[in-house]
Amino acid sequence: MKGFKYLSAYTIPFSALIGIWYADIWLWLTPVYTFGLIPFLETVLPQNRSDLSADQKKEKKVQKRYDIMLYANVLWVYGILILGVHQLLFIDLSIFEFIGLVFSVGIVLGSNGINVAHELGHRENAFDRTLSALLLLPSFYMHFTLEHNYGHHQKVSTPDDPATAKFNQTVYVFWWQSVIGQIKNAVHLQKELLARKGCSFWSVYNQQLWFFSLEVIYVTTLFILWGWKVTLFVLLVGMVGFLLLETINYIEHYGLRRKKRKSGRYYPVKNIHSWNANHRLGRIVLYELTRHSDHHYRASKKYQLLENHDESPQLPYGYPLSMLIALIPPVWFKLMNSRVPAEMRELAA
Repeated sequence: MKGFKYLSAYTIPFSALIGIWYADIWLWLTPVYTFGLIPFLETVLPQNRSDLSADQKKEKKVQKRYDIMLYANVLWVYGILILGVHQLLFIDLSIFEFIGLVFSVGIVLGSNGINVAHELGHRENAFDRTLSALLLLPSFYMHFTLEHNYGHHQKVSTPDDPATAKFNQTVYVFWWQSVIGQIKNAVHLQKELLARKGCSFWSVYNQQLWFFSLEVIYVTTLFILWGWKVTLFVLLVGMVGFLLLETINYIEHYGLRRKKRKSGRYYPVKNIHSWNANHRLGRIVLYELTRHSDHHYRASKKYQLLENHDESPQLPYGYPLSMLIALIPPVWFKLMNSRVPAEMRELAA
């Protein structure tokens, strides 16, 4: 029954459901739960560094319930998004309530949307890849899978990776670097893939063009049906969703660098090139994303099998609290700079 602990990931969209249902101040329940209650509990509860036995790994690898729990997030994400639009159309919200609604729905798009899309985007089968694309659509990040799989995973912890935060770089500067850099890289990677097939960039086989078209159709349709207010809402919640992702990207590799060989090529990615966190709640609600070193070591490894590595650098706090601290650069630098290995600080100098 332990595998069903990942149902806890649904507590985030469930909190949004409660907020939308009761409205008023309850529309702030999801931000308070995600970035208030969870961080508090993570500082109180002991960390869990234990790993699965060989038999447990073998068993969990083939159990379909772990996949089904991921698939259900498609219903949660679109259900909460639709309810948010409904709330906007039929209830006269104050600015305070509107902002709470934006953050609530946006957090769901980030945690149960993009985060799950990241997991499914590493799968080989078309069904999982399709669900991944659907989960990325409301955050306007459908380019993410191509760049993440073939860009970030190859160049992580190097200056060539826009999704790796530099030493002493603020999260706000990083947002611009990562968002724009990943779009450029996705276009570049798509061109390379098409060239290998002998196709032009404007070919019907250009997946990025299809993704961009779907995102435009999504926004245009909403504008035609319900006007600027709903359009502004979906743009804002999408932005909250992808900025949550980028804040996670920021804390995952901040200041960590790989060395170069004499040949000019970088040494392979190791467990020391990602920040980990073994705080219980963050691990569960983010589907083990916090065991990030093991994910980079073997990207195809399913979330329920990811392991702890003692040699990996550890965040002093769980992901939700670390994300909040990152928003205050002086506090973040004071907390984290001394934790970055000295040899990596030298590489960043």
